[in-house]
Amino acid sequence: MNRAELEICVEDMAGIAAAIAGGADRIELCSALMVGGLTPSTALARAALDLAGAAGVKVHAMIRPRGGGFTYDAEEMALAVAEARSLIGQGIDGLVFGAVRDGQLDEAGLARWVEMVRADSATVRLTLHRAVDVIDDPVAAVDIAARLGFDRILTSGGAVGAPQGVETIVRMVERAADRCRIMGGAGVRPDNAAAVLATGIHDLHGSASQPGEALAPQLTALGFGPAPRPTDPDIVRALRHIIDSH
Repeated sequence: MNRAELEICVEDMAGIAAAIAGGADRIELCSALMVGGLTPSTALARAALDLAGAAGVKVHAMIRPRGGGFTYDAEEMALAVAEARSLIGQGIDGLVFGAVRDGQLDEAGLARWVEMVRADSATVRLTLHRAVDVIDDPVAAVDIAARLGFDRILTSGGAVGAPQGVETIVRMVERAADRCRIMGGAGVRPDNAAAVLATGIHDLHGSASQPGEALAPQLTALGFGPAPRPTDPDIVRALRHIIDSH
């Protein structure tokens, strides 16, 4: 297998710089990582593309119009299309999206989303995110994702984290064959990355973050928080080293 690529999820300019400094191949750009990541602003995307592009690092943007689950109504799906088109207009390298319905991938909704996105760009890369981990059969979903045209699936193997879901991830890698890439993510740290890589995944995904600083009492009193978790370039470097040594 070729060397796995390293993707680091970030939500701010400091995180982008840390991911680049640590040797990431790709950035997953989000807002509000504390709720699992939402769609970033187009201004942040533009700044990320300028900074990462100069370093040869790709930027993929989360498309998630709200927090909570991944079952979207027609208005929310339309918003997900509009957000994707706006980011394509900024020159984004890839988009990350997922939708479910009744314990399965929302195949019809995803097909419409992909069709609308492809009308704007035939080359933007598409990742199916961890919505795949909340459905009944993540392994069978690989066939659907590949058929719909997703290039990559981000998964923890249906577990709380990729280290706990390695058995399912192995089956997903086998099911994917050469039709799409499987990326292991969630809970990936330097002390368990080798076990996740041993599943045969094509890409490794992590936040490479440290706990955030405590909020000022005035902000806590207003119900704000928690503070963002800063991306640590040393953790990115450690993951890079594990991949390169694997």
